[in-house]
Amino acid sequence: MAKKPIKVTEVVLRDAHQSLLATRMTMDEMRPILPEMDKINYFSVECWGGATFDSCIRFLDEDPWERLRILRKELPHQKLQMLFRGQNMLGYRPYADDAVEYFVQKSVANGIDVIRIFDALNDPRNLQTAIKSANKEGAHVQGCISYTLSPVHNNEYFAAYAKTLEEMGANSICIKDMAGLLKPYEAYELVRTLKESVKIPIQLHTHYTSGLASMTLMKAVEAGVDVIDTALSPLAMGTSQPPTESMVAALAGTEYDTGLDLAKLDVLTRYFTPLREKYLKSGLLDPKVLKVNVNALMYQVPGGMLSNLMSQLKQAGKEDQLTAVLEEVPRVRADVGYPPLVTPSSQIVGTQAVFNVLTGERYKTVTKEFKDIVLGKYGKTPVPIKPEFVKKIWGDAQPITYRPADDLKPEMETLRAEMPQGLMEQEEDVLSYALFPQVATDFFKYREAQQTKVDQTVADTKNGAYPV
Repeated sequence: MAKKPIKVTEVVLRDAHQSLLATRMTMDEMRPILPEMDKINYFSVECWGGATFDSCIRFLDEDPWERLRILRKELPHQKLQMLFRGQNMLGYRPYADDAVEYFVQKSVANGIDVIRIFDALNDPRNLQTAIKSANKEGAHVQGCISYTLSPVHNNEYFAAYAKTLEEMGANSICIKDMAGLLKPYEAYELVRTLKESVKIPIQLHTHYTSGLASMTLMKAVEAGVDVIDTALSPLAMGTSQPPTESMVAALAGTEYDTGLDLAKLDVLTRYFTPLREKYLKSGLLDPKVLKVNVNALMYQVPGGMLSNLMSQLKQAGKEDQLTAVLEEVPRVRADVGYPPLVTPSSQIVGTQAVFNVLTGERYKTVTKEFKDIVLGKYGKTPVPIKPEFVKKIWGDAQPITYRPADDLKPEMETLRAEMPQGLMEQEEDVLSYALFPQVATDFFKYREAQQTKVDQTVADTKNGAYPV
């Protein structure tokens, strides 16, 4: 009998395809295998949140809420897990407390069991409403440490933050290593430190970008980690996670044996393998993201951020400037108080680095989002931003020192009033609109057209002419 069986969270339905395929796996592609996936004794199945919501309505013409309900129906024996950006929910700006509370309520009501909550700056004030709401709804609250490297980010810093999350009501702690920066022996020491600091379980989420992830998980297991995140092998490695099957095999017969059945996992593997080939053939899966990139340890750029930078430079016809941008990223990050590079701070820092390089002058052009993070509108940065830099960006404006969401008035009633009339089919639609107003409106019109068989883009509603 295993002394310390390791639990496994499967991420193939969320982070694996978010990391490799820009979150383009459809519900139709997922659904046939879900009954077989339901037979696996996972700790949880991560299947919602993160970029899935945006991708559903922006690219896939799917209702993300309906996707969640289908997942709930087809995976009755699994705990369904989502990734939640604290006060930013699943969007890119801070939302008022009433919106956060309502989103958490509806997520749990539609099937979510585990809510992994993180903040890009590790500012606990940005997590308090989400944690309180998730506890109220009876969900498992997983507080996240956004892992990064800097002069201030050490094990003592992370331990203190984990303790804070525990005191705020977290049921477990996740080390969220979004850029694959955590090395094996450093993982061992970090997990040991956290186990000494908090009483709740520790989970490790890392990416294969730098080629270290499987070794990192093994050392974390030896240090006492309770749960690991893995992805089924057809969508593992590269900028994704370590392979589920390999980790299960590596731990089999040891005191850490997961108890998962490799034969049952093979059924899942065989299902996703032709999908992988399909994605490769279509170009959706770029072989570049499957390569090991040790430079990730130098630049600390997560896979999603790297692809975004490459896209921005390509649009500008400046692909040859990628190295210069990657070298600029750490400098911009230092200027702005060493935020971990995860959504939305990764986009903010990355875009500013692109502008700095392309204009030939640092901070000649400054984005609104960068200005906001300097002023404190996203929360408290790990290191205080130097006053002279604040002055350079903002002049004499005074930085915010309180919780940014305290400035936000309740917005749910306003959002309901703003929503296009006649397009709401469910209460959850107002939350879709809150996150992505224009994209959601376009999706609602598409959805209606599918039901009525009337294309609103060509319909003459004024004169009552409806071409078919």
